[in-house]
Amino acid sequence: MGRRIDYLDDPNAPEPNSLVPSVNTIVTNDQGQVLLIRRTDNGNWSLPGGNIDLGESVSQAAIRETLEETGVTCEITGIAGIYSNPGHLIEYTSDGEVRQEFTIVLTGRPISGEPTPSDESSHVEWASYDSLDQRPMHDSMRVRLAHAISGEPPHLD
Repeated sequence: MGRRIDYLDDPNAPEPNSLVPSVNTIVTNDQGQVLLIRRTDNGNWSLPGGNIDLGESVSQAAIRETLEETGVTCEITGIAGIYSNPGHLIEYTSDGEVRQEFTIVLTGRPISGEPTPSDESSHVEWASYDSLDQRPMHDSMRVRLAHAISGEPPHLD
């Protein structure tokens, strides 16, 4: 398995060679905790998410990716933002893809299932907002969570 390397406003980052629509889902339970995964490709904590496949809607992709990575089925409740910072690049060492960020972040609530790791997640946990600062996490995820926690209107970047 290759690694994922995130670059943010890094002048030494490789040039992008793709742009792929993707989703993240901020799933919050009744205790006010957010569902997080620990990625197997870089060890960082992250929101569940991934590519939007041909033939599926943004909401369908978010529900599918959340279930695949966490074992939790969610219902989509809203949109937290759209993130398309051309300074955020994601390099996949397995195939040489360098992707410019384009992520739609949705909000959701759990409807069934228990946090269960997958091939893409070594750990899956419900985390309190207070614990987020202690977790290794890329700045892009911190920004997405901060925007959602703030209660501000959806972020458009």
